[in-house]
Amino acid sequence: MAKYDVQISDYSIDGARFAIVAARFNTLITDALLEGALSTLAEHGVPEDHVSVVQVPGAFEIPITAKRLAASGRYEAIIALGAVVRGGTPHFEYVAGECARGVSRVALEEDVPVIFGVLTTDTDEQARERAGGKEGNKGFEAAIAGLEMVTLLRRLQD
Repeated sequence: MAKYDVQISDYSIDGARFAIVAARFNTLITDALLEGALSTLAEHGVPEDHVSVVQVPGAFEIPITAKRLAASGRYEAIIALGAVVRGGTPHFEYVAGECARGVSRVALEEDVPVIFGVLTTDTDEQARERAGGKEGNKGFEAAIAGLEMVTLLRRLQD
């Protein structure tokens, strides 16, 4: 029986290209997520010229942009970053839900991992805690998931 379990020391990412789609809305949060993702990719040996960053207005625009990037065939993984903070209206449910559904759909339709690094929090404070605060940086975690998925899918292809 073959076992496919990818550990950090096992990454096989030579030549891999990554795209990051980052929402600009909630800039203080999304900039921190983006920095976490970029620094993580660099720390694991991904050359700067193998990473494309595309900024979009908000989380709602992430899926269509991820779809275009995935369909291009240039990227082995796409990392989606954003922050949707609950407010006093149902806007949160619509934006967060559609973003999550869209990202999932793109990954399945295009056969390219699209990592969901979009924070969905109740408060700005919770978002800050997850973008470099006491809860870590979810941009870092999304980049790690991207590295792992590239490695795993390469192994499954062999």
